[in-house]
Amino acid sequence: MRSIKTIIAIAVGGLLLISNRTLAQQTTAADSALMDRVSALEQQVANTKPGEDHFMVAGLTTIGLVTGKSTNTVGGVSTVSRTSTFGDADTYEFSPMLLWRHGDKFLMEFEPSFNNDGLGVNWADISYFAAPGLIFRAGYMVLPFGIYNKRLAAGWIDKLATDPIGLDQPNSTDYGFEVMGGLPLGDMKWSYDVGVFNGMQLLSDGQLQGAGVTDNNINKTFSGRLGLLPFSNSSLEVGVSALTGKVGDEGSAYANTRTNMYAFDLSTVQKVSPFTVNIKGQFNVVNIDRQNYLNPNDSTQTYTYNNHSTSVFGIVSLRPNYLDDAFLKNVELSFRYANSITPANSDWGSNTNQVTEGLAYWINWRTVLKLTHETQNGNSTVNQMIVPTTGNTKTDYWFIQFSIQL
Repeated sequence: MRSIKTIIAIAVGGLLLISNRTLAQQTTAADSALMDRVSALEQQVANTKPGEDHFMVAGLTTIGLVTGKSTNTVGGVSTVSRTSTFGDADTYEFSPMLLWRHGDKFLMEFEPSFNNDGLGVNWADISYFAAPGLIFRAGYMVLPFGIYNKRLAAGWIDKLATDPIGLDQPNSTDYGFEVMGGLPLGDMKWSYDVGVFNGMQLLSDGQLQGAGVTDNNINKTFSGRLGLLPFSNSSLEVGVSALTGKVGDEGSAYANTRTNMYAFDLSTVQKVSPFTVNIKGQFNVVNIDRQNYLNPNDSTQTYTYNNHSTSVFGIVSLRPNYLDDAFLKNVELSFRYANSITPANSDWGSNTNQVTEGLAYWINWRTVLKLTHETQNGNSTVNQMIVPTTGNTKTDYWFIQFSIQL
Protein backbone atom coordinates (compact mmCIF):
# COMPACT_ATOMS: atom_id res chain seq x y z
CA MET A 1 0.00 0.00 0.00
CA ARG A 2 1.32 3.29 -0.92
CA SER A 3 1.68 5.68 2.10
CA ILE A 4 0.78 9.25 1.77
CA LYS A 5 1.84 12.64 2.91
CA THR A 6 -0.85 14.03 5.04
CA ILE A 7 -0.57 15.90 8.24
CA ILE A 8 -2.24 13.69 10.89
CA ALA A 9 -4.77 16.35 11.64
CA ILE A 10 -6.12 16.27 8.06
CA ALA A 11 -7.44 12.77 8.38
CA VAL A 12 -8.30 13.14 12.07
CA GLY A 13 -10.58 16.05 11.25
CA GLY A 14 -12.20 14.20 8.36
CA LEU A 15 -12.78 10.93 10.22
CA LEU A 16 -14.10 12.56 13.36
CA LEU A 17 -16.79 14.12 11.20
CA ILE A 18 -17.59 10.81 9.53
CA SER A 19 -18.76 9.45 12.87
CA ASN A 20 -20.70 12.59 13.68
CA ARG A 21 -24.18 13.57 12.60
CA THR A 22 -22.88 16.80 11.08
CA LEU A 23 -20.85 14.90 8.53
CA ALA A 24 -22.96 15.70 5.51
CA GLN A 25 -22.29 19.40 5.75
CA GLN A 26 -18.72 19.52 6.98
CA THR A 27 -16.58 16.56 5.93
CA THR A 28 -15.43 18.05 2.64
CA ALA A 29 -14.45 21.21 4.43
CA ALA A 30 -12.47 19.11 6.87
CA ASP A 31 -10.72 17.54 3.88
CA SER A 32 -9.70 20.94 2.51
CA ALA A 33 -9.37 23.52 5.28
CA LEU A 34 -5.70 22.75 5.70
CA MET A 35 -4.94 25.54 8.06
CA ASP A 36 -7.71 24.53 10.47
CA ARG A 37 -6.41 20.98 10.71
CA VAL A 38 -2.82 22.07 11.17
CA SER A 39 -3.90 24.44 13.91
CA ALA A 40 -5.69 21.57 15.66
CA LEU A 41 -2.56 19.44 15.49
CA GLU A 42 -0.45 22.31 16.77
CA GLN A 43 -2.75 22.69 19.75
CA GLN A 44 -2.55 18.97 20.49
CA VAL A 45 1.25 19.06 20.42
CA ALA A 46 1.31 22.20 22.55
CA ASN A 47 -0.76 20.51 25.23
CA THR A 48 1.54 17.53 25.42
CA LYS A 49 4.09 19.24 27.65
CA PRO A 50 5.04 22.79 28.58
CA GLY A 51 8.00 24.63 27.13
CA GLU A 52 9.23 26.07 23.87
CA ASP A 53 9.78 22.67 22.18
CA HIS A 54 7.16 19.93 21.95
CA PHE A 55 7.57 16.36 20.72
CA MET A 56 4.89 13.80 19.87
CA VAL A 57 4.88 10.30 18.40
CA ALA A 58 1.88 9.23 16.32
CA GLY A 59 1.61 6.75 13.47
CA LEU A 60 -0.42 4.05 11.79
CA THR A 61 -0.37 0.32 11.17
CA THR A 62 -2.18 -1.95 8.75
CA ILE A 63 -2.22 -5.73 8.78
CA GLY A 64 -4.34 -8.30 7.00
CA LEU A 65 -4.75 -11.28 4.71
CA VAL A 66 -5.07 -11.42 0.93
CA THR A 67 -6.16 -14.53 -0.95
CA GLY A 68 -7.18 -15.13 -4.53
CA LYS A 69 -6.09 -16.12 -8.01
CA SER A 70 -4.76 -14.66 -11.25
CA THR A 71 -5.56 -16.09 -14.69
CA ASN A 72 -3.38 -15.16 -17.67
CA THR A 73 -4.53 -16.14 -21.17
CA VAL A 74 -2.24 -15.91 -24.21
CA GLY A 75 -3.15 -17.48 -27.53
CA GLY A 76 -6.02 -19.41 -26.00
CA VAL A 77 -3.82 -21.01 -23.33
CA SER A 78 -4.57 -20.06 -19.71
CA THR A 79 -2.27 -20.18 -16.71
CA VAL A 80 -3.65 -19.88 -13.18
CA SER A 81 -1.66 -18.79 -10.13
CA ARG A 82 -2.95 -18.53 -6.56
CA THR A 83 -1.97 -16.35 -3.62
CA SER A 84 -2.62 -16.44 0.12
CA THR A 85 -0.43 -14.23 2.28
CA PHE A 86 -0.50 -12.09 5.40
CA GLY A 87 1.92 -9.51 4.05
CA ASP A 88 1.98 -7.57 0.79
CA ALA A 89 1.79 -3.99 -0.38
CA ASP A 90 -1.95 -3.84 0.39
CA THR A 91 -2.09 -5.73 3.68
CA TYR A 92 0.87 -4.66 5.82
CA GLU A 93 2.42 -1.38 6.90
CA PHE A 94 3.92 -0.10 10.15
CA SER A 95 4.64 3.64 10.13
CA PRO A 96 5.42 5.65 13.26
CA MET A 97 5.30 9.42 12.81
CA LEU A 98 7.55 11.80 14.75
CA LEU A 99 6.38 15.40 15.20
CA TRP A 100 8.57 18.09 16.73
CA ARG A 101 7.29 21.61 17.16
CA HIS A 102 9.61 24.51 17.90
CA GLY A 103 7.81 27.62 19.09
CA ASP A 104 4.66 28.65 17.26
CA LYS A 105 6.10 28.67 13.75
CA PHE A 106 8.06 25.50 13.02
CA LEU A 107 6.92 21.89 12.77
CA MET A 108 9.18 19.01 11.75
CA GLU A 109 7.63 15.75 10.52
CA PHE A 110 9.33 12.41 9.94
CA GLU A 111 7.52 9.18 9.07
CA PRO A 112 9.59 6.04 8.49
CA SER A 113 7.71 2.99 7.28
CA PHE A 114 8.25 -0.76 7.31
CA ASN A 115 6.49 -2.54 4.45
CA ASN A 116 7.31 -4.83 1.52
CA ASP A 117 10.07 -6.41 3.63
CA GLY A 118 11.97 -3.13 3.77
CA LEU A 119 12.36 0.08 5.72
CA GLY A 120 11.64 3.32 3.89
CA VAL A 121 10.55 6.89 4.50
CA ASN A 122 7.11 8.22 3.65
CA TRP A 123 8.09 11.83 4.24
CA ALA A 124 10.58 13.99 6.11
CA ASP A 125 10.03 17.74 6.03
CA ILE A 126 9.85 20.94 8.00
CA SER A 127 7.00 23.46 7.88
CA TYR A 128 6.98 27.17 8.67
CA PHE A 129 3.61 28.69 9.57
CA ALA A 130 4.11 32.20 8.28
CA ALA A 131 0.55 33.49 8.68
CA PRO A 132 -3.05 32.28 8.66
CA GLY A 133 -3.56 30.61 5.30
CA LEU A 134 0.18 30.54 4.47
CA ILE A 135 2.52 27.62 5.15
CA PHE A 136 5.99 27.01 3.71
CA ARG A 137 7.33 23.46 3.59
CA ALA A 138 10.65 21.98 2.48
CA GLY A 139 12.11 18.47 2.39
CA TYR A 140 10.81 15.11 1.20
CA MET A 141 7.05 15.33 0.85
CA VAL A 142 3.93 14.17 -0.97
CA LEU A 143 3.41 15.95 -4.29
CA PRO A 144 0.41 18.30 -4.53
CA PHE A 145 -1.36 16.45 -7.34
CA GLY A 146 -4.94 15.21 -7.04
CA ILE A 147 -6.53 14.14 -3.77
CA TYR A 148 -5.85 10.42 -3.36
CA ASN A 149 -2.17 10.23 -2.41
CA LYS A 150 -2.27 13.17 -0.04
CA ARG A 151 -5.65 12.62 1.63
CA LEU A 152 -7.13 9.18 1.11
CA ALA A 153 -4.48 6.47 0.82
CA ALA A 154 -3.70 5.75 4.49
CA GLY A 155 -5.18 2.45 5.65
CA TRP A 156 -7.20 4.02 8.47
CA ILE A 157 -8.75 6.54 6.05
CA ASP A 158 -9.25 4.43 2.92
CA LYS A 159 -12.60 2.65 2.98
CA LEU A 160 -11.23 -0.23 0.89
CA ALA A 161 -8.17 -2.42 1.39
CA THR A 162 -6.48 -1.55 -1.94
CA ASP A 163 -5.48 1.50 -3.94
CA PRO A 164 -7.02 2.43 -7.30
CA ILE A 165 -4.86 1.42 -10.26
CA GLY A 166 -3.08 4.02 -12.38
CA LEU A 167 -2.03 6.45 -9.65
CA ASP A 168 1.70 5.62 -9.81
CA GLN A 169 2.35 8.60 -12.10
CA PRO A 170 3.45 11.06 -11.00
CA ASN A 171 5.49 9.61 -8.14
CA SER A 172 3.68 10.26 -4.89
CA THR A 173 6.69 11.82 -3.11
CA ASP A 174 9.67 13.99 -4.07
CA TYR A 175 12.27 16.40 -2.73
CA GLY A 176 11.38 20.06 -2.99
CA PHE A 177 9.69 23.15 -1.62
CA GLU A 178 6.00 24.03 -1.46
CA VAL A 179 3.63 26.78 -0.38
CA MET A 180 0.14 25.87 0.79
CA GLY A 181 -2.88 27.25 2.58
CA GLY A 182 -6.55 28.15 2.29
CA LEU A 183 -8.68 31.29 2.51
CA PRO A 184 -12.36 32.33 2.45
CA LEU A 185 -13.77 33.55 -0.85
CA GLY A 186 -17.02 35.19 0.12
CA ASP A 187 -19.36 32.37 1.11
CA MET A 188 -17.02 29.97 -0.65
CA LYS A 189 -13.59 28.68 0.31
CA TRP A 190 -10.51 27.86 -1.72
CA SER A 191 -7.21 26.12 -1.05
CA TYR A 192 -3.89 26.13 -2.83
CA ASP A 193 -0.86 23.86 -2.72
CA VAL A 194 1.98 24.56 -5.17
CA GLY A 195 5.63 23.56 -5.21
CA VAL A 196 8.88 23.01 -7.08
CA PHE A 197 10.56 19.58 -7.04
CA ASN A 198 13.42 17.51 -8.48
CA GLY A 199 10.96 15.74 -10.75
CA MET A 200 11.13 12.49 -12.68
CA GLN A 201 13.56 10.62 -14.92
CA LEU A 202 12.75 9.19 -18.35
CA LEU A 203 13.74 5.54 -18.75
CA SER A 204 14.89 3.79 -21.93
CA ASP A 205 11.39 2.44 -22.65
CA GLY A 206 9.52 5.73 -22.11
CA GLN A 207 8.38 5.10 -18.55
CA LEU A 208 9.10 7.49 -15.69
CA GLN A 209 10.66 7.03 -12.27
CA GLY A 210 11.48 9.48 -9.51
CA ALA A 211 14.78 11.29 -9.99
CA GLY A 212 15.54 10.90 -6.29
CA VAL A 213 17.60 13.11 -4.00
CA THR A 214 19.98 14.05 -6.86
CA ASP A 215 18.21 15.57 -9.86
CA ASN A 216 19.03 14.05 -13.23
CA ASN A 217 18.98 17.45 -14.95
CA ILE A 218 19.18 21.15 -14.13
CA ASN A 219 15.48 21.70 -14.79
CA LYS A 220 12.94 21.68 -11.96
CA THR A 221 9.42 20.28 -11.97
CA PHE A 222 6.44 22.40 -10.92
CA SER A 223 3.33 20.81 -9.43
CA GLY A 224 0.27 22.24 -7.76
CA ARG A 225 -3.40 21.90 -6.95
CA LEU A 226 -6.18 24.46 -6.54
CA GLY A 227 -9.37 23.48 -4.72
CA LEU A 228 -12.71 25.27 -4.54
CA LEU A 229 -15.60 24.67 -2.12
CA PRO A 230 -18.43 26.55 -3.85
CA PHE A 231 -21.16 26.05 -1.24
CA SER A 232 -21.35 27.74 2.14
CA ASN A 233 -21.86 24.37 3.87
CA SER A 234 -18.70 23.01 2.18
CA SER A 235 -20.51 19.86 1.03
CA LEU A 236 -18.73 19.87 -2.33
CA GLU A 237 -15.12 20.37 -3.38
CA VAL A 238 -13.69 20.40 -6.89
CA GLY A 239 -9.99 20.54 -7.64
CA VAL A 240 -7.61 20.86 -10.56
CA SER A 241 -3.92 19.89 -10.57
CA ALA A 242 -1.04 20.32 -13.00
CA LEU A 243 2.58 19.17 -13.20
CA THR A 244 5.24 20.07 -15.76
CA GLY A 245 8.97 19.56 -16.10
CA LYS A 246 11.80 18.08 -18.15
CA VAL A 247 12.49 14.39 -17.52
CA GLY A 248 15.48 13.55 -19.75
CA ASP A 249 18.99 13.10 -18.38
CA GLU A 250 21.20 16.16 -18.75
CA GLY A 251 23.37 15.87 -21.87
CA SER A 252 21.47 12.87 -23.28
CA ALA A 253 19.48 12.61 -26.50
CA TYR A 254 16.35 12.97 -24.35
CA ALA A 255 17.57 16.08 -22.48
CA ASN A 256 14.71 18.30 -23.70
CA THR A 257 11.94 15.72 -23.22
CA ARG A 258 9.13 17.15 -21.11
CA THR A 259 6.15 15.71 -19.30
CA ASN A 260 2.87 17.51 -18.72
CA MET A 261 0.31 16.02 -16.35
CA TYR A 262 -3.16 17.09 -15.28
CA ALA A 263 -5.70 15.90 -12.75
CA PHE A 264 -9.31 16.77 -11.95
CA ASP A 265 -10.95 15.70 -8.71
CA LEU A 266 -14.28 15.87 -6.95
CA SER A 267 -15.35 15.22 -3.38
CA THR A 268 -18.83 15.50 -1.90
CA VAL A 269 -20.60 14.29 1.23
CA GLN A 270 -24.39 14.43 1.47
CA LYS A 271 -27.07 13.33 3.92
CA VAL A 272 -29.66 11.04 2.35
CA SER A 273 -31.42 9.83 5.50
CA PRO A 274 -30.64 7.47 7.07
CA PHE A 275 -27.36 7.38 5.12
CA THR A 276 -24.33 9.54 4.70
CA VAL A 277 -23.32 9.37 1.04
CA ASN A 278 -19.63 9.97 0.35
CA ILE A 279 -18.45 10.33 -3.27
CA LYS A 280 -14.89 10.94 -4.42
CA GLY A 281 -13.20 10.71 -7.80
CA GLN A 282 -10.10 11.68 -9.73
CA PHE A 283 -9.09 11.70 -13.41
CA ASN A 284 -5.39 11.83 -14.42
CA VAL A 285 -3.78 12.62 -17.77
CA VAL A 286 -0.06 11.99 -18.39
CA ASN A 287 1.68 13.22 -21.56
CA ILE A 288 5.37 12.73 -22.38
CA ASP A 289 6.99 14.18 -25.48
CA ARG A 290 7.25 11.69 -28.33
CA GLN A 291 10.71 10.16 -28.68
CA ASN A 292 12.52 7.38 -30.51
CA TYR A 293 13.59 4.50 -28.26
CA LEU A 294 16.12 1.78 -28.97
CA ASN A 295 14.73 -1.62 -29.86
CA PRO A 296 15.92 -3.87 -27.00
CA ASN A 297 16.20 -6.75 -29.49
CA ASP A 298 18.19 -4.81 -32.12
CA SER A 299 20.22 -1.77 -31.06
CA THR A 300 20.46 -0.59 -34.68
CA GLN A 301 16.71 0.07 -34.82
CA THR A 302 14.37 2.39 -32.97
CA TYR A 303 10.65 2.51 -32.38
CA THR A 304 8.24 5.24 -31.27
CA TYR A 305 4.72 5.63 -29.91
CA ASN A 306 2.33 8.25 -28.51
CA ASN A 307 3.32 8.38 -24.83
CA HIS A 308 -0.09 9.27 -23.45
CA SER A 309 -1.69 7.64 -20.39
CA THR A 310 -4.95 8.15 -18.53
CA SER A 311 -6.38 6.84 -15.29
CA VAL A 312 -9.63 7.41 -13.43
CA PHE A 313 -11.34 6.23 -10.28
CA GLY A 314 -14.62 6.91 -8.56
CA ILE A 315 -15.80 5.63 -5.17
CA VAL A 316 -19.25 5.76 -3.60
CA SER A 317 -19.75 4.91 0.09
CA LEU A 318 -22.93 4.54 2.15
CA ARG A 319 -23.00 4.63 5.93
CA PRO A 320 -26.23 4.62 7.98
CA ASN A 321 -25.05 7.22 10.50
CA TYR A 322 -28.59 8.29 11.31
CA LEU A 323 -29.83 4.93 12.58
CA ASP A 324 -30.20 4.31 16.30
CA ASP A 325 -28.68 0.83 16.07
CA ALA A 326 -25.20 1.04 17.61
CA PHE A 327 -23.78 -1.66 15.34
CA LEU A 328 -25.30 -0.77 11.97
CA LYS A 329 -24.44 2.93 12.23
CA ASN A 330 -20.74 2.00 12.20
CA VAL A 331 -20.96 -0.17 9.06
CA GLU A 332 -19.97 1.35 5.71
CA LEU A 333 -20.52 -0.16 2.25
CA SER A 334 -18.26 1.04 -0.58
CA PHE A 335 -17.98 0.52 -4.33
CA ARG A 336 -15.11 1.72 -6.54
CA TYR A 337 -14.42 1.58 -10.25
CA ALA A 338 -11.02 2.38 -11.72
CA ASN A 339 -9.45 2.25 -15.17
CA SER A 340 -5.85 2.66 -16.31
CA ILE A 341 -4.74 2.99 -19.95
CA THR A 342 -1.00 3.05 -20.66
CA PRO A 343 0.46 3.76 -24.13
CA ALA A 344 -0.39 1.30 -26.90
CA ASN A 345 2.58 0.07 -28.99
CA SER A 346 4.99 0.60 -26.11
CA ASP A 347 6.52 -2.39 -24.34
CA TRP A 348 4.32 -1.71 -21.30
CA GLY A 349 0.97 -0.83 -22.91
CA SER A 350 -2.25 -2.11 -21.33
CA ASN A 351 -5.89 -1.30 -20.73
CA THR A 352 -7.03 -2.44 -17.28
CA ASN A 353 -10.36 -2.18 -15.45
CA GLN A 354 -10.63 -2.60 -11.68
CA VAL A 355 -13.86 -3.19 -9.74
CA THR A 356 -13.71 -3.15 -5.94
CA GLU A 357 -16.44 -3.51 -3.35
CA GLY A 358 -16.11 -3.71 0.40
CA LEU A 359 -17.65 -3.62 3.84
CA ALA A 360 -15.99 -1.68 6.65
CA TYR A 361 -16.78 -1.64 10.35
CA TRP A 362 -15.56 1.48 12.16
CA ILE A 363 -14.61 0.48 15.70
CA ASN A 364 -13.97 4.16 16.30
CA TRP A 365 -13.04 7.14 14.10
CA ARG A 366 -9.45 5.94 13.63
CA THR A 367 -9.80 2.14 13.82
CA VAL A 368 -11.40 0.08 11.06
CA LEU A 369 -11.85 -3.56 10.06
CA LYS A 370 -12.37 -4.10 6.32
CA LEU A 371 -13.54 -6.94 4.08
CA THR A 372 -12.80 -6.16 0.43
CA HIS A 373 -13.34 -8.02 -2.84
CA GLU A 374 -11.55 -6.89 -6.00
CA THR A 375 -11.40 -8.03 -9.62
CA GLN A 376 -9.19 -6.75 -12.42
CA ASN A 377 -9.33 -7.38 -16.16
CA GLY A 378 -6.29 -6.25 -18.14
CA ASN A 379 -5.55 -6.51 -21.86
CA SER A 380 -2.04 -6.12 -23.22
CA THR A 381 -1.51 -3.48 -25.95
CA VAL A 382 2.29 -3.82 -26.26
CA ASN A 383 4.29 -3.52 -29.48
CA GLN A 384 4.74 -7.19 -30.32
CA MET A 385 7.77 -6.37 -32.49
CA ILE A 386 9.51 -5.37 -29.24
CA VAL A 387 8.15 -7.71 -26.58
CA PRO A 388 5.72 -10.64 -26.69
CA THR A 389 2.14 -9.89 -25.70
CA THR A 390 1.05 -10.77 -22.19
CA GLY A 391 -2.50 -11.39 -23.44
CA ASN A 392 -5.38 -11.01 -21.04
CA THR A 393 -4.95 -11.10 -17.28
CA LYS A 394 -7.83 -11.47 -14.84
CA THR A 395 -7.45 -11.36 -11.06
CA ASP A 396 -9.94 -12.13 -8.31
CA TYR A 397 -8.87 -11.36 -4.73
CA TRP A 398 -10.34 -11.11 -1.23
CA PHE A 399 -8.80 -8.96 1.50
CA ILE A 400 -9.29 -8.86 5.25
CA GLN A 401 -7.59 -5.81 6.73
CA PHE A 402 -7.29 -4.08 10.09
CA SER A 403 -6.03 -0.48 10.25
CA ILE A 404 -5.47 1.90 13.13
CA GLN A 405 -4.00 5.35 13.62
CA LEU A 406 -2.34 5.91 16.99
